[in-house]
Amino acid sequence: MPADMNDYFKKKRPSQNNQSNNDNGNGSQNFTNPFNNMGGKGASWIFLVIAVVFGIFLLKPFAIINSGEVGIKINTGKFESTPLQPGLHFYIPILQKIVPVNTRIRLITYSDVSTGSLGDGYKNYEGGLKRNPAITVLDRRGLTVNIDLAVQYRLRAAAAPETIAKWGTSWEEKIINSKVREVVRDVVGQYTAEQLPEMRNEIAAAIEKKIKQSVQELPGKPVILTSVELRTINLPKKIKEQIERVQIAKQDVTIAEQKKEKAKQEAQRKAEIARGEAEKNRIEAQGEADKIRIEAEEQAKANHLLSSSLTPELLQLEQIKTQGKFNDALKVNKDAQIFLTPGGAVPNIWVNAKGKEQRAVSAQQ
Repeated sequence: MPADMNDYFKKKRPSQNNQSNNDNGNGSQNFTNPFNNMGGKGASWIFLVIAVVFGIFLLKPFAIINSGEVGIKINTGKFESTPLQPGLHFYIPILQKIVPVNTRIRLITYSDVSTGSLGDGYKNYEGGLKRNPAITVLDRRGLTVNIDLAVQYRLRAAAAPETIAKWGTSWEEKIINSKVREVVRDVVGQYTAEQLPEMRNEIAAAIEKKIKQSVQELPGKPVILTSVELRTINLPKKIKEQIERVQIAKQDVTIAEQKKEKAKQEAQRKAEIARGEAEKNRIEAQGEADKIRIEAEEQAKANHLLSSSLTPELLQLEQIKTQGKFNDALKVNKDAQIFLTPGGAVPNIWVNAKGKEQRAVSAQQ
């Protein structure tokens, strides 16, 4: 140190000592460094502990994996094949790193209908959903058709390290999005726009089957596809109008057929009523004819019985009765003339001789 500086500090020391003495005399206490009494080894341990705590706070050599996630540990740039399960995991900073990967079920939609963003920390996501524009495809005749789809999927946890290492963080675009668009264009392109609404169920089944097959055939099976839902088929305006006209024509034909069927049923009903009425009249006529026939047969039987019962003795008896009645009549009208038929047959003829007019009276008793 230069001589002039030594002289300066020597002159300052007495004044500082005097000041210290004056302060002690006034009852004030001097500040003492707590580390003055420590040896160099103790101070080193304290500084080491502080450095470690500061390093842990700054470097944060641990990671917490939440439920629905797995962790990928990276050792000097290389992914470990076994994923880390939910919990607390330590790693060596700089040399190692743990990356959490979401394995929850996700939903990617293809639609032109916008909804509010309810994201869970991922860009372009809405409440765990990823929204893409509707898929534009060409039908068999080259007309443009927009297809709305919803696809549910999730990353297979066991294959997460391999999937991220191979496909990167944009694995959804490379696996799900590309496969979905490819399959939809292939399936819808086999139909005309007019056929799409009629074949909706078959088309939806074919799309889901081919997408699942395409994703499952990927090496390592990185993704588990849960469902594929065909939401809407948006046709060109002219095609919609044409389909509406066809539907109206079909409805008119259906209404006409229904009216025709109704008229046919009404005619059948009237024919049945007519047949029933005719059958009724036939039955009544048959009943009346049967009645007359039965009466005639009964009368014939009666006549036969009557004729078979007429004996000469019975006829003679009847003649005697008739003659007796005429005799009684002559008592009242003595001028009457009675002509007896030969053989005693009845009737006899009775002529009233008193009157100018003769009346033939047939008396059969």
